[in-house]
Amino acid sequence: MHTHRKAAAAIGALALGTTLIALAGPAQADAPGATPVASSTPKVLPTPEGDGAKGVCKRLPKAEQRVEKALDRLNGPVTEAGSIARLEQRVNNAKAAGHTAVYNDLNDRLTYRKSLVPTLTQRQSDLNAVAGWCSSQGLGTPNAQ
Repeated sequence: MHTHRKAAAAIGALALGTTLIALAGPAQADAPGATPVASSTPKVLPTPEGDGAKGVCKRLPKAEQRVEKALDRLNGPVTEAGSIARLEQRVNNAKAAGHTAVYNDLNDRLTYRKSLVPTLTQRQSDLNAVAGWCSSQGLGTPNAQ
């Protein structure tokens, strides 16, 4: 019987502590340096007045570099982390070792990784077209960086 009282007292103290923390939460959010509580309503933005071409042209060099780097990595040799060749080798190793679950997981990842190549190649082509447009409009020199 004595053990039940201790357990009930511990549960009561926990409930009281949780209530106090919940009540103190909003007050702490107003404190300087505190992280604000997320609003339940989405932020409404004004209607865009343009297409953001200047920003696109400004960010273009970094976007081109990221796509090129990703394609280089995917098409890299077996010794390069993240390459398709390396993952293919791991799939073959798992199959040879009879590790069916590992094989299935790696093979799914390989399928996804292979699907990235045409997507990134198309993105690279699109970015090249945007670079030409930016240059013709005088909106920066995208290949200068």
